[in-house]
Amino acid sequence: MSTQQKDVYLVIGGSGFVGRHIVDHLLARGDVVSVFDIVQRHHDVPFYAGDITDEQQVLNAIRKSGTTCIIHTASPPHGAKDPSIYHKVNVDGTRAVIDAAVAAGISKLVYTSSAGVVFDGSDVINLDERSPYPEKPFDAYNDSKAKGEALILDANGKGGLLTVALRPAGIFGPGDRQMMVGLYQAYQRGQTHFQVGDNNNLFDYTYVGNLAQAHLLAADKLVPPSDTKPIDPELRSSLGYALPSVSATTGFRRVPTCLARPLGPYVTPPPNASAIEAAFNAPHDPHEPMHPVRRSRFDQFSENSLELASSNPLQVAGQAFFITNGEPVYFWDFMRVVWLALDPPTEEGKKRAQRARWVIPRKFGMVLGFLAECWAGLIGKEAGFTRYRVGYSCATRYHNIEKARRVLGYEPKVGLEEGVSKMVEWFKLENGLA
Repeated sequence: MSTQQKDVYLVIGGSGFVGRHIVDHLLARGDVVSVFDIVQRHHDVPFYAGDITDEQQVLNAIRKSGTTCIIHTASPPHGAKDPSIYHKVNVDGTRAVIDAAVAAGISKLVYTSSAGVVFDGSDVINLDERSPYPEKPFDAYNDSKAKGEALILDANGKGGLLTVALRPAGIFGPGDRQMMVGLYQAYQRGQTHFQVGDNNNLFDYTYVGNLAQAHLLAADKLVPPSDTKPIDPELRSSLGYALPSVSATTGFRRVPTCLARPLGPYVTPPPNASAIEAAFNAPHDPHEPMHPVRRSRFDQFSENSLELASSNPLQVAGQAFFITNGEPVYFWDFMRVVWLALDPPTEEGKKRAQRARWVIPRKFGMVLGFLAECWAGLIGKEAGFTRYRVGYSCATRYHNIEKARRVLGYEPKVGLEEGVSKMVEWFKLENGLA
């Protein structure tokens, strides 16, 4: 029987979208958890009101709650009118959290970063965690998240503190008041048939429940690295076998082989027919690595890459991990799935969102965005159509999550279609649309 003492958690930003889901997951498994935030939206856990940029307020909450593990999710929503708030919260606030954690002798700090920390407007194709921060960030929000993440990773080992950063992309799900609101507004205005770009750009999305589970996995595995066994030999040996594809949306399909397959029609059965059929029908863990993989020297887990890495990528402490659903889809296809889920059926059987598409080329979209920004500036209003939105919706952005799957043991449990269904169902109930 394990004698290891369970952690006591403080979720900073626990009243927010991601933070609340993490609280729910912690409560579901019987953990002790408190919330630190500027506003209280739930009353089922101890709550500490405070300003994240005030180190003393964070420290008081840590000590009063008996915290041993901090999960830091607090961040202003994207699109703030005053971009200076990003630096204040994501940089100054993160620095205050680190200093308070060290002062209180906290051993674990999990940080919610963003996949946008490596995005500069150009295409991101199956990118892994070795990529550096861009010289020119895409915007102030992603710049502040990158600087906050750098502070977190640099703090690993400081005063006994162990840190890890998770990088989600395109978070969606019940409780989302940003992406879902924007999509519903477009639906209300009858704009679901507009498409900017050719829709050949794959894009990553992350169901919020999957992200919450990733935070718990990271916290559980955030342990001091061993000096005598720097790389887990079992984990290292498993690198020689390929992980199966993520099947949360498509479902798992057993691939027939010479040793495990349906027999089909035959005149004379093979001598080991019963063994072949039994092997195919036997219970199988779809996440178990099965097939050998040959790694090139450019692969993040090749012997060459492991030797050249500045820190051990097969440990959790001091590392960053991309967290997505592992199922990149075409950008506008995801939007249309949401719009179709919003659509009530009509007598003719057609749906409001099923209209002929008006495709606006990317270059022309940039021109329209510039003109819209100029006009909005003249009349003193915020532009609804901008060059930023054109660039965002036309870029390819999907990431490699092999590191999270191997090191954290992360596997997306809720697929895209199920996640969209849960999000739209929640949104309809929340807004009286059901």
